[in-house]
Amino acid sequence: MAKKQFKAESKRLLELMINSIYTHKEIFLRELISNASDAMDKLYFKSMTENIGLSRGDFEIFIEADGESRTLTITDNGIGMTKDELEANLGVIAKSGTNEFRKQVGDGVPDVPSEEDEMSVIGQFGVGFYSAFMVANKVEVRSKFYGSDEAFLWTSSGADGYTIEACEKENHGSEIKLYIKENPASDDENHEDYEEFLLEYKVRSIVKKYSDYIRYPIKMESLQRKKKEDSEEFEEVKEIQTLNSMVPIWKKNKSELKDENYNELYKSKFHDFVDPIAHIHSKTEGTATYNALIFIPKKPPYDFYTKEYEKGLQLYTNGVMIMEKCGDLLPDYFSFARGLVDSEDLSLNISREMLQHDRQLKIIAKSIERSIKNELKKMLSNEREKYEEFWKEFGAQIKFGIYNTYGQAKDGLQDLLMFYSSSEEKNTTLEEYVVRMKEDQKSIYFASGESITRINALPQVEAVKDKGFEILYLTDNVDEFCLQMLVEYNEKNFMSVQSADLDLETEDEKAEIKQKNTDNKQLFELMREALADKVQDVRFSQKLKTLPVCVSGAGALSVEMEKILSQMPGDKKAKADKILEINANHAICDKLQFLYDNDKEMLKTYAEILYSQAMLIEGINLENPAEFVGQIAELMTR
Repeated sequence: MAKKQFKAESKRLLELMINSIYTHKEIFLRELISNASDAMDKLYFKSMTENIGLSRGDFEIFIEADGESRTLTITDNGIGMTKDELEANLGVIAKSGTNEFRKQVGDGVPDVPSEEDEMSVIGQFGVGFYSAFMVANKVEVRSKFYGSDEAFLWTSSGADGYTIEACEKENHGSEIKLYIKENPASDDENHEDYEEFLLEYKVRSIVKKYSDYIRYPIKMESLQRKKKEDSEEFEEVKEIQTLNSMVPIWKKNKSELKDENYNELYKSKFHDFVDPIAHIHSKTEGTATYNALIFIPKKPPYDFYTKEYEKGLQLYTNGVMIMEKCGDLLPDYFSFARGLVDSEDLSLNISREMLQHDRQLKIIAKSIERSIKNELKKMLSNEREKYEEFWKEFGAQIKFGIYNTYGQAKDGLQDLLMFYSSSEEKNTTLEEYVVRMKEDQKSIYFASGESITRINALPQVEAVKDKGFEILYLTDNVDEFCLQMLVEYNEKNFMSVQSADLDLETEDEKAEIKQKNTDNKQLFELMREALADKVQDVRFSQKLKTLPVCVSGAGALSVEMEKILSQMPGDKKAKADKILEINANHAICDKLQFLYDNDKEMLKTYAEILYSQAMLIEGINLENPAEFVGQIAELMTR
């Protein structure tokens, strides 16, 4: 029987597991129990919808620890797996997101990282089952799919690969046998203790800590000390005991629960390795009756920004899962949320098509959307540092929500927005900006660019800051598109400092620059002719301070938006209407007037050089860098 190899990224991740970079090794049992519960959920749902004669009481998870053979076995009577499913589910780790994986872990096994880094790396990948290799040097999975006559054995000793062969198994479900590692030979009292995972009390404590809410009994044979019948003497007898309470957290009163309870449920049920940043536990009765438990993750899953990512909440009816991910329960801009909804008002047999038109589901979805908004606003007001942590990971999703809904969602989302402030030198909300506005300030000023450093270097920014106005720095691709959909905030319009419409001059300054532009009309016509269709106009400006030139946008599409759109696939690229603005107080003006009188060909070259300089200041790559270098070299050698 030939051994099959894990894919390269899967092998790499297994090496991380085997090299023990994760300190909380006990979570392996939580992950395996959670997988077993999922398998029983699937079969129970099948029983409810196809009437195959199974009840909830027929399902159980059984744990057996054998100290002599050093094995820990977790058995379930869920739906089981076919040979193909064993191959698909256990042969590949992190089926998508390979490039992101490589960025995270690099080429070699890293030094032992901090606990936070460990969780970040492992927690981003679908690796629940593979956590078994943190404590086992060999894992066997014996599985039989419900209704099938065939059973198969999957075996692996880690990164070297795995085998799949036919085997005997009487009942449907899966049996996972872990061959527990030997304790390392060391005098260090802090060395790894793998043997504890073979001890009954340790298994009990792990199940109670992580899996008490599981809705199926988790059983284990236990050695009990009892009095002999009709005697005062004690004897040890073996009894099968249930280790968990089986009461779902979402059906308990919030007063009974602590943050740790919610956190452990989240990590177990959604296979994350770090606590969520917040949770929302709600029970609603009336028009729609349901329990909801929503989590806001601390980090996005590895595939969050890929087309493979599927949003949605788990959907239950009377405790029976009817859908793993119900996308209709979440708007796209809250697709990061994870959790579940348990409603009494939905039918077990409801289809995806019927769900899309179900009135109760729409009511529940609106209520959940409102709950998430309120939770985020509360976090922003009361736990600013935590909100900023959330914003760093998911802020772009909120901004895209405003853009993607053409502004229809702005009323609920605009107060969640944050941008970097030039005056505060940290993130600020639109509300906070407006409160600080000057009495005579009519607009909310913003500037767009790849980074704060790049925006700070813009000549227009220098001019606006010199007037004492605060500027919002837009560094995400979606930012300017988002503000266009907002149109205004608190009756204040948005004004780009890179716009040709920026109005900072006094009436006297306006009159002066208008006259100067009129006097140099023919000069500018010649420069515009040299630049062909690159610019709509060339003119002197009072808005610049030290730099000689800038390029401004004259329409709805800004220069920065053009740059973003040019990076997208497609042949036709939208072009911004550009105006080349020359510093009216810079020595370059005298040079241009001299060239107009004495060397009009060189004036055209200067026009091209100034345009190239303005584009570079904006962070836009030149179409012909070699030509620009040649022009500069010619000037240097004249």
